[in-house]
Amino acid sequence: MIVEKLKEMQQFFGLKVTGKPDAETLEIMEKPRCGVPDSGDFMLTPGNPKWEHTDLTYRIRNYPSSLAESDVETAIKKAFQVWSGASPLTFTRIFKEKADIEIGFVMRDHGDNSPFDGPNGILAHAFQPGQGIGGDAHFDEEETWTTTSQNYNLFLVAAHEFGHSLGLSHSSDAGALMYPTYAFSDPSTYLLPQDDINGIQAIYGPSSNPIKPTGPSTPTACDPKLTFDAVTTLRGEIFFFKDKYFWRRHPQLRSVQLNFISLFWPFLANGIQAAYEDFDRDLVFLFKGNQYWALNGYDIQKGYPRHISEYGFPTSIQAIDAAVFYRGKIHFFVNNQFWRYDSERQFMEPGYPKSTASTFHGIESSKVDAVFHQDHVFIFFSGSRYYAFDLNTRRVIRVGRSNKWLNCR
Repeated sequence: MIVEKLKEMQQFFGLKVTGKPDAETLEIMEKPRCGVPDSGDFMLTPGNPKWEHTDLTYRIRNYPSSLAESDVETAIKKAFQVWSGASPLTFTRIFKEKADIEIGFVMRDHGDNSPFDGPNGILAHAFQPGQGIGGDAHFDEEETWTTTSQNYNLFLVAAHEFGHSLGLSHSSDAGALMYPTYAFSDPSTYLLPQDDINGIQAIYGPSSNPIKPTGPSTPTACDPKLTFDAVTTLRGEIFFFKDKYFWRRHPQLRSVQLNFISLFWPFLANGIQAAYEDFDRDLVFLFKGNQYWALNGYDIQKGYPRHISEYGFPTSIQAIDAAVFYRGKIHFFVNNQFWRYDSERQFMEPGYPKSTASTFHGIESSKVDAVFHQDHVFIFFSGSRYYAFDLNTRRVIRVGRSNKWLNCR
């Protein structure tokens, strides 16, 4: 039975299906997550339960000790608005009689056969539409609930749980709100992803809004038009950045994982534009606009972000397209040119910028989106293609689709 459940979970998360608790599986299991099981139909709850009326009520039965009552009320209200904006549903708060959706902050064994496990681990759970406990949402009182990126943002967790209260099950789309693991997104700019919009409308029909609600879609690894914002190595792995996500490729694992940037670095900006690994100092540098950050593993170093002018760029340069570290030198690519920085002596070398095309013969595009190196080869990404440039023979030795690096055929 345990083996079968592990297999279901591995298949759901796109891992190698072994039925064994290997390193990848254990890593997923350790992430903060929702307490609703992951098996079954991962869009609509099995049996397709739904509310027969669209004017739903909710009641907040009590409050957590870690958050002001007004902050809880605001977060809960906004979490319901996420769903009402994409569907014909409305949500009204009531204070005395029983509501359709009862909301409580409880701990450990609280009488519903789904005990909480203390701080971290299972954050909350909710029940599918129906009578009695149906639709109710329970949050672990022992978590530290916040309105920020610290610990667990109540708005984000509540919006996910209310999806269950309305009849949605977990989605296998890593960018969906209904994906089972927690990742921070800024509530002030939050938009319900398209996968979740499709799900709620499959149950209750389209929104009555005159403007059709649309949301962001998760990038697809095997999209032939896929482009990367930045690529870097990190202690033997390769990270491919795209919007607010990155794919993580491990040399000894077949599957390539898609994650939110915020899941690993909550304080890091989305839309990273360039990155490189400094092997001599065991640091990874990430660039966005005129700022850059230094990471040691998964820890952002103190004193960052800093301004890219510290490298010696002229004031006209306000963003980097791509960067790569090789033998103590950093190549910075901007438009159709590149600079070279001496990392040991910490100065920009004279004679730059130079033309990318004239130095790296065979790179057809004038603009490099991303670059990293393996052995004595620079892997350039431009648009949906990559070019492998041999630094010894000074020529392109291989060209292919960018998503080949994500194990796409």
